[in-house]
This record gives sequence, C-alpha cells and structure tokens, in this order.
Amino acid sequence: MRHRAGRSAVAALTAMVVMAAGCTQSAERPATDYTEAEGRAAAERWVSQEFTPSTLTKEQQLAEMDWFIKAAAPYRGMQINVVSETITTHEYESRTLAKAFTEITGIRIKHDLIQEGDVVEKLQTQIQGEQNIYDAYVNDSDLIGTHSRGDYVVPLSDYMAGEGRAVTSPTLDLDDFIGISFTTGPDKKIYQLPDQQFANLYWFRYDWFTDPEIKKQFKDAYGYDLGVPVNWAAYEDIADFFTNKVNGNGTIDGKKVYGHMDYGRKDPSLGWRFTDAWLSMAGNGDPGIPNGLPVDEWGIRVENCRPVGSSVTRGGDTNGPAAVYALTKYVDWLKKYAPPEAAGMNFSEAGPVPAQGHIAQQIFWYTSFTADMTKPGLPVVNEDGTPKWRIAPSPHGAYWKEGHKLGYQDAGSWTLLKSTPQDRRAAAWLYAQFVTSKTVSLKKSIVGLTFIRESDIKSDYFAENAKKYGGLIEFYGSPARVQWTPTGTNVPDYPKLAQLWWQNVATAVTGETTPQQSMDNLARQQDEILSRLERLSRERQGYGGQCAPKLNPERPAQYWLDQPGAPVPKLADERGKPQTVDYDKLIATWKQGN
Repeated sequence: MRHRAGRSAVAALTAMVVMAAGCTQSAERPATDYTEAEGRAAAERWVSQEFTPSTLTKEQQLAEMDWFIKAAAPYRGMQINVVSETITTHEYESRTLAKAFTEITGIRIKHDLIQEGDVVEKLQTQIQGEQNIYDAYVNDSDLIGTHSRGDYVVPLSDYMAGEGRAVTSPTLDLDDFIGISFTTGPDKKIYQLPDQQFANLYWFRYDWFTDPEIKKQFKDAYGYDLGVPVNWAAYEDIADFFTNKVNGNGTIDGKKVYGHMDYGRKDPSLGWRFTDAWLSMAGNGDPGIPNGLPVDEWGIRVENCRPVGSSVTRGGDTNGPAAVYALTKYVDWLKKYAPPEAAGMNFSEAGPVPAQGHIAQQIFWYTSFTADMTKPGLPVVNEDGTPKWRIAPSPHGAYWKEGHKLGYQDAGSWTLLKSTPQDRRAAAWLYAQFVTSKTVSLKKSIVGLTFIRESDIKSDYFAENAKKYGGLIEFYGSPARVQWTPTGTNVPDYPKLAQLWWQNVATAVTGETTPQQSMDNLARQQDEILSRLERLSRERQGYGGQCAPKLNPERPAQYWLDQPGAPVPKLADERGKPQTVDYDKLIATWKQGN
C-alpha cells in the first residue's frame, strides 16, 4: 500500500539472512473455557450475520469453519500476534475478522496495524535477533526477490507439504488466488500468501469526456476523438487541452481545471511513484509477465536468476533511453499540466485532490482510493451515488511493446519466518488462511475493494453492483489485468535499493540534475549495492545461492544497445501518433473476454 512512512529508511534485509532458525518451544496456553459447541454456534452466527454474501453456500461456509475449529484444537488459548499496514482491508481484519476467528477457534488474535515502513522494520528486527516479535507479517510481495534469496522466510510450498500440512486448509484453493505468481520465487516455490491487492490505473472524468461540446472542442483542436488515451502522446494532448484550451481558457463551469495530477516533493513516496512500475509503462526493460526478462522495470538485468547490473554498460536499463524518457515526461507533465501546488506535495497529500472536482485525468492512480472516491456528496459523485469518473488501463509510452507489463499491482501477503516457534507459526497460519478463506473473502472484498480471489471478482454481487465502482470490477474481470504486477525477483534487496529512487528523482524535479544525470546516478548506486551483495554472498556462504548478484564487467554502452532486447537505442520519434479508444467500447470488449 502507498500510505507508507519510512520504507526507504529500512536497512537491507539480506545482510541478516544467515541466522539460526528460531526456537520451537511451545507457547504457554492459558486455561480456556472454549468448547467446540460454542465455536460452532459462533460460526453459525458469523456466517449468518457477517460473512454474507459469499461465493460459498451457507453449508459450505459452515463446513469450512468446522475444519478451522478442529485444526485449531492444539493451539486453543494461545494469543497470536500478527501485523500489517493500515488500510481499510486490514482494519476490517483487525477489528472484525480477528474477533470472529477467536470466537470460532478459541485462538486469540492480536492484529496490529502500523505504517508499512514500520512493518518492514519489525520484520528486519526479528530476522536479525532471537526475539519473536510477530508470529506472521503481511508485507508486500515486492520483497519476493529479497525473501527468496534469504534463509529466514518459511517457503509456503515446503510448509504446506511438510510441517504445516495438518494446518493447511483443504479448501484453500491456491489456483483461485489471482496474485499467486507474484509471491512465487525463481525456484518456483510459493513464499507468501496474498491477502489484498490493488493496482494503479488511469483515472478520468467520464462526464467531461462524454460531454458533446467538450468532445467537439477537442477534435477541432487535435483532429482525433477525445477518449481513453492508449499512449502517452494522447495523454499529453488531453492534459494540454484541459489545462489550457477547454472553453478557451482551461475552465469548466467557470472553474479552473487541470489535465494532469501528480506529486513531486522530495519524500520517500516519490520513490514509489517510480518503482511502482512507471518505467515499465514507458517501455523500459524487456517484455515479460509478471516482470520483464532478462531486464525488468527497475532496469536490472539477470542472467538465469543472478542480477548482473543496472547500468547500460553492464547490460541494464536503469539509465537507458527509455528510463530517461520516463523521467523526462514525468517532470514535464508535472510542471506544465498539474496544479502549481502539486510539485510540493507528497503521495498522501496528492491522493485526495482528484475528488475535489477540478482534475480531468490522472495517469497514475491507485485503486485503493476507490472507496474514498465514491462517497456521497463529493463533486465527483452523482446524486444517485454513481461516480462521474471511470478507471481504465494505463496509457503506455513510446518504448512500450506488446508483452511488456503496463502497470503496478500491490500485493500485501502473509509471510512466515523461521524464527517463529512452530506452534505459534501454525496458529498464525490458520489465521492467515481464515482471513483469505472463501467463507469471508467476498465480504472482505466488498469492504476493502482489494481483490485476491478470481471467484470473488466473478461473483454475482460484483456483477450486479459493478456500476458503483467506476470500471474497477470490469478491469479485474478482464484479461488485461495480468499486465499489472508488483516488483519481481530481479530485485535482490528491495528495501536497500528502493531508497535510492526518490533521492535521485527529486533532483530532476528541482532541476539540480538533468533526467539523464539522475538516472546515471541511480544506475551507478544500484550497481554499488549489487556489488556489496555479491561480496556478501562470498563472505557468507548460502546467501542467495545460485541467484546471488554477480556484476557483469563494464563494456561500452553501444555494445549493449546493439544487442537484442533491452536496453534499446534512443528513438528518433519519442512521441508517435496519438491514439485513443472509446471507453464504453473498451468495456464491451472486456466483457467479451478480449
């Protein structure tokens, strides 16, 4: 999630991976007056009153709950401590689902909510020390490359087949999880269980885009139809139109409007603006789903699974023409088309601005804002409660090719550590499965709109209520969604590498460096970290295994630009022909499965 603080300040997890597994002694179990009869009565009550609607029948829900009641027997009376970041979905888990789990199973749950950066910091501390701070963590699958190279996370594939077999639900149905590929390492093992997901997409004012007079003005000015921009050339034209030209002076109903919204303050959230796949939208790296191979959207090249460089001179693309183009467009649009105050905002300050009613479109909008953007009385909500806005696939840049990912998807996922005692780990794993079970997941999706299961997306409830969500349901039900993915396995130390991005992007915003200089500095600094991790793998045998970094020797940049794939040479035309698509026709093709 992007409501985060301190993420970039977290030290590298990989420096602490050579640790002894934690103790496995039993936790004390205080006396409990819980009975299975009471648990079944609680299950009946929760299923009837709270866990509705569901993709399961009531009988199937109760059968699933009965399995949890029986599986929890050895752990009754224990208090289990878990942690996640503070978003609506996790608030529902902490306040409602934890209570339900306790009443149904007899296992007490303390589900803490803290900032996402603090989650990673607690995770780091537990890895480094002997103390078991939390029994399970919900942390981003962005760390999959870090977790899979370490020796501190329990691979769930191994756990479900071995130690945790007795506490793994027969109705878990991993194939139903839409983000399971995001939590799978290079070794094809599943390391984390997705708990919530959301994407960044294109957001626009459907009411303005379909207004006949506004459409006529746009076509007269640019020679093509106003619609959802397919590429950055069209997005740029639409931004210029609403900021400067609509009704002759960039106003609608007498009020100043803007064709773009963004943020630019020197702040850790500026890094997320880029690492959350901005470069992939431009066309940086190689094609590949969920991430480009051999070069991903961070510009990091791997050979087999070994990171070998970020700089073009090592075969990377962090400072290649596509990356420089991506940063250049970001800076230009922020200064030309966004409200003047946007450059001084951070993520959390900029997020609510489109709801104020004067923004025409936003190229980089997190769907986690959906619930807040549908509140009655907002300038962007109709009197009947339906939104005046819609969301659609993100437009792509000039370097983008078919097969590239097209955006970012956050996947907060349950993570188990080896330092957690076995019985506490087992009880926490039961809770993780409970809050993602089919019994509760549809209701949780309705509350938080952070879908994890295919069955929920295709449920009757969302089919009947899709119009409330401005295209979100259609997007998740479409084949297009596979192009929106988290950071992948090319990134071997997410916390350490991520902190470099905002510092280097910020100097381009202020003009202290050119976009080329910023990306050159970033690529060099990433390679320095990869070099340190390479040394770590030699000094501490076992870190990273066959996937530990090993830098390529530097060659002239032209050598790599002449090779197939990324990095690619600078295009003679970085604009291309603007292209738009009618939103309603786009939705129709999605519904047909195209």
